[in-house]
Amino acid sequence: MGEYTAQELLSIFAMQGFAGFSLFSVLLLMALGLAIIFGQMGVINMAHGEFMAVGAYTTYLLSVISEEYFPGFIEYYFIFAIVLSFIIAGILGYLAEFALIRHLYKRPLDTLLATWGLSLIMQQSFRSIFGAREVSPTLPDWLMGSYAPTEMIDIPINGMFVLGLTAVVTLGVYYLMFKSSWGLRVRATTQNRVMSGAVGINTKKVDRMTFALGCGIAGIAGAAFTTIASTGPTTGSLYIVDTFMVVVFGGAASLFGTIASAFSIAQAQSILEFFISGSMAKVITLLTIVIFLMLRPEGLFASKVRK
Repeated sequence: MGEYTAQELLSIFAMQGFAGFSLFSVLLLMALGLAIIFGQMGVINMAHGEFMAVGAYTTYLLSVISEEYFPGFIEYYFIFAIVLSFIIAGILGYLAEFALIRHLYKRPLDTLLATWGLSLIMQQSFRSIFGAREVSPTLPDWLMGSYAPTEMIDIPINGMFVLGLTAVVTLGVYYLMFKSSWGLRVRATTQNRVMSGAVGINTKKVDRMTFALGCGIAGIAGAAFTTIASTGPTTGSLYIVDTFMVVVFGGAASLFGTIASAFSIAQAQSILEFFISGSMAKVITLLTIVIFLMLRPEGLFASKVRK
């Protein structure tokens, strides 16, 4: 760092920090869905990354259709793509829970293997439908360009949009989980499934809708992901480890812990990648998290559940 002036270092940290916000947004959206599924239901969903890819491919497909048949719609399609990604990924998650997951509750190893197999099936489906090459949607003009508060700092507009989208989704999840009657039923089912069923809560329906919600949020993450990178059949699997890392480091079932964890990991990787290689940045980040979890296994913020 000695070769940089103080002003240059400040600009580097600012630029990498804003770049980290884009990664933070995608990681947080992915982790929110996984925290709901893993933290609330105890299901290890190895196919969660593929539900993100569903959202990304939905956005790409809507972009192609808009360009080909409705060119005047190209400036507006992205908003519809976000909603459609949530719906399609949610429906697929609902069907996956009904056909597969509901038979494997309280069998974590079986759910891990089953959802890993599901992820392979989904990857091959992407490869068969869209091909092996990575694809990217055509982004509308209002998502292009950057905002320059100083001569040395450029903030990408798409990054600011994704950050705003993440804030809206996070607030929505908070309201659903802690301020709505549905969230109350989810938390009751998590704490005592037998008693919840005894007081009239349809626990099977709660499980199905919770899994669908988690997958739907992953679909939104996929739509957001298309603004920062291209999408391929294995794109989702590349992010699943980071997403689990965020959830475990933050503390399973802790919304605030998930936010803090995603921010810490994204910023650490983004800033370290500027000074060292990307792989070494990931190794250092992972080692730091492992050491922290050895000292505090419950993560940053442990959820308090009455036994």
